[in-house]
Amino acid sequence: MSDKGSVSTHMGDAEHLAVLGYDDSFKRSMSFWANFALGFTYLSPLVGVYSLFAVALSVAGPPSIFWILIVGGGQLLVSLVFGEVVSQFPIAGGIYPWARRLWGKRYAWMAAWVYIWAMIVTITAVADYGSFFLSSLLDIVPSRESELILTLILLGVALLLNFAGTKTMARVARIGLAAELSGVIVLGLYLLIFQRRNDWSVFFTAMGNTGEGSYTAAFIGAAIAGLFLFYGFEACGDVAEEVENPGKRIPRAMYLTILIGGVSALLSFAGYVMASPNLISIVNGEDMDPIPGILETSLGTFGAKVFLVIAVTAFLSCVLSLQAAASRLLYSFSRDEMLPGHKWMGKLSARQVPANALLVASLIPAIIAVIVYVGPAGLLLQVTAFAVLGIYIAFQAVVLAALRKRFQGWQPAGQFSLGKAGGWLVNILALAWGLFAMYLLAKPGESGDFVTDYIVLIGLVIVAGIGALYLFIARPGRNSTAPENDALEVAAKLRAHRG
Repeated sequence: MSDKGSVSTHMGDAEHLAVLGYDDSFKRSMSFWANFALGFTYLSPLVGVYSLFAVALSVAGPPSIFWILIVGGGQLLVSLVFGEVVSQFPIAGGIYPWARRLWGKRYAWMAAWVYIWAMIVTITAVADYGSFFLSSLLDIVPSRESELILTLILLGVALLLNFAGTKTMARVARIGLAAELSGVIVLGLYLLIFQRRNDWSVFFTAMGNTGEGSYTAAFIGAAIAGLFLFYGFEACGDVAEEVENPGKRIPRAMYLTILIGGVSALLSFAGYVMASPNLISIVNGEDMDPIPGILETSLGTFGAKVFLVIAVTAFLSCVLSLQAAASRLLYSFSRDEMLPGHKWMGKLSARQVPANALLVASLIPAIIAVIVYVGPAGLLLQVTAFAVLGIYIAFQAVVLAALRKRFQGWQPAGQFSLGKAGGWLVNILALAWGLFAMYLLAKPGESGDFVTDYIVLIGLVIVAGIGALYLFIARPGRNSTAPENDALEVAAKLRAHRG
């Protein structure tokens, strides 16, 4: 990875945007560390490990921890491909403008349509899960009513903080980063060093979870332990027009999000395993919410309360980061006249944030939260089942478009470069990894109930089907004159400008 062919000494950020066909409208007040914090709090190893710990152990036992390494390695490849793309196209919105400039507006429409709904549903899910921590912190007896009210509070507070401007959003993201690091790395190390109750050998034994005589099936089933964790790094690119020197800083923030997030998740997961006073009950599926008990035993009542404060901060920061990323995608979509109401959503507020797009990125999750409240128990899980698959599909749409463009002769011309041979190799491996990950996510269950077993694919078909109908009936973007499928031409312009 090098900066060979850098444009930074010859071309400012506004000039680079002008080559891409846009005005420099945002305030570039986000530092490298704030950008990294945005991606890291979106990825949120604290939220991911807490949510998946018991499920992963009950499926494949302690060896399920190795999925963090496997998925982290695969997603690192994807982040490197994204790094080359965003370095040439540092445009707000991420997935949508990258897919548009690498392939075309219809291709970008479908990729971004699936992605935006996956993000919106994820916002609802994170706020909903965060409500349980908030109710515990406030000593509120959990109920469906309190779950809804606290979910709406988290969504509203995050929205107000986002309305305050990029600096406030970045400041909260940095606070969330500190909460995440203390809640996963510091706590994980403390549990490993001072509260170890199990032997290291447990990470190499299934503890009875071998499926029907073969551990392979059980281990594959535990892929959820990593697949639901390693995304969010793309949010660093969603705010590209709010970062100084984005072509150099954002790729670095992306791969650091994966590397540091992976280490954090490993320490956290391992700490909970080693400190568990009754590990076998978790593996047997008898204790499906074991972390509060582990913390109570290891930290005491006061320590567990402190962790709740950290956890609520992390959840709030995660919701804020998701809203920020979704709003920039909606703004980018609208700026190119690709959505109904694009004139309204394509406006910036006096604080130079896409306030109307932010409102949409908060109101729709709030509506989904109300639907979950009035619907049957377990509806949230069914509604969100397709979200992670949708995100992986959107990611791979960019990876595939980049590989296609390489076959046409594209050599990325941004400040971040893997080199010609390195770019080809990483791009091919990233696509192979993505196809494998999508297979794992879409693989039907074996419960015997059709809806339960195929809910992920059902959700995807519904969202993609509605998007495809709208695309071919309403023809969004028919009046859009924004550039598309011009990666080769832009690369030539950047090199010519350097020369």
